[in-house]
Amino acid sequence: MADPKTVKPVIYTHIGGQAVLEGIMMRGKYNWAIAVREPSGAIYTEQHDLVSASSKHAWLKWPIIRGMWSFYETMVLAVKAFGISAEHAGETEEEQLSSKEIGLTMVLGLGLAVGLFIVLPAVLTNVFVGTSTARPFTWNVVDGALRLAAFFAYIWAVSRVKDIHRVFEYHGAEHKTIHAYEHGLPLTPENIQQYETLHVRCGTAFLLMVMVIAIVVFTLFPGKAILAAWGVSAKGYVLLFNICTRILLLPLIAGLAYEVSVKWAGQHPDNPVVKVLMWPGMQLQRMTTAQPDDSMVEIAVAAMELVIAREDAQAVSTGVVEYVSGAAPARHATASPIEEDFAPHA
Repeated sequence: MADPKTVKPVIYTHIGGQAVLEGIMMRGKYNWAIAVREPSGAIYTEQHDLVSASSKHAWLKWPIIRGMWSFYETMVLAVKAFGISAEHAGETEEEQLSSKEIGLTMVLGLGLAVGLFIVLPAVLTNVFVGTSTARPFTWNVVDGALRLAAFFAYIWAVSRVKDIHRVFEYHGAEHKTIHAYEHGLPLTPENIQQYETLHVRCGTAFLLMVMVIAIVVFTLFPGKAILAAWGVSAKGYVLLFNICTRILLLPLIAGLAYEVSVKWAGQHPDNPVVKVLMWPGMQLQRMTTAQPDDSMVEIAVAAMELVIAREDAQAVSTGVVEYVSGAAPARHATASPIEEDFAPHA
């Protein structure tokens, strides 16, 4: 068994993933694959080509914009992966979700997120501080602090749900498998289980970075000046303005968070500054990941191997293949910068 601390060099991959119901989705540069444990114990796998509009429109690769677009694509892919897992993880037809039920679940989830992380903090801040036009800096800081508190409370609450905790175990299997792959080891349960469940490119860390950057953006946003120019001073309208601007500015904030937590931190995980900035997000992963058993690792490997096979086939066809000591053909010199999951796996 190889010692993960002595396998060098660590080559960070762009491959990432997401835990779903009784399964894991892995996403590469050319395809995405999902593996789900069926009630019979068999592993169902499915893979699809990955074609991004950014390959046709160069402006979608611009800094910040690329993060906004990648966030959108990731959400779309997450819905598809969730639908596939819901179809194959249920023991009976009654337990399986229809496409309409999945769509309704996503809409309700989005509504819950807006209400819990945007509307509720804004309303409570109005109660504690008053209108944002009177004390804009204090208002935005308190609003941001309440948003963070709501986020932590939500993560803590869902982590106590048995079914969600099982998803978090698959989340841990996904991270461990990526760690082993980045260290150039054969993807066996023995090798994979050596690694921790935390990873710098986790969607949990990304979401926390979104929360932090949101405080900065909203504090700098000239909301008071805009309201004054419009002649708006009524308390209710000011609150509505703050809620609407927070929703509208969310894509920009996601783009900024992407540049920090994915593009920069993901490519320089050993940088001391990165370690300090990402430490809170890494610690939060202790709530959204859990130690998986070998059967869960087997699912992660099944999905990962489909992505690796496609990456290797593409590399061979272009004549660019790089091997890592003792491992299967693993890294491609032309691989795109790191891009992993953007949403909490729950």
